[in-house]
Amino acid sequence: QVQLVESGGGLVQPGGSLRLSCVASGLTFRSYSVYWYRQAPGKERELLGGIISNSDTTNYADFVKGRFTIFRDNAKNTVYLQMNSLKSEDTAMYYCNAYRFDGDYWGQGTQVTVSS
Repeated sequence: QVQLVESGGGLVQPGGSLRLSCVASGLTFRSYSVYWYRQAPGKERELLGGIISNSDTTNYADFVKGRFTIFRDNAKNTVYLQMNSLKSEDTAMYYCNAYRFDGDYWGQGTQVTVSS
């Protein structure tokens, strides 16, 4: 059974940092492209960026470039989202998505709240 579990969310002050983790079980994470999304209340889900399968190549939405970084630890079957210089508008539920031609999996999400 495939499962993705996000963790690392929480309450952080503006300007602070968080590192989210997405741990996979039941699949070899490295063979999937993994994307991070977020959804704030009343807003549509938006793509933040991703890391391409079998590589360390990443791409990001313009609004997070320079602040967010995605990277893998293949030994831990984990993909991370490092978020720096957080703003109140980054408050949302954050989700990871693992995609391959034969599978598309989502985690349950982790809440990030940026507030003083």
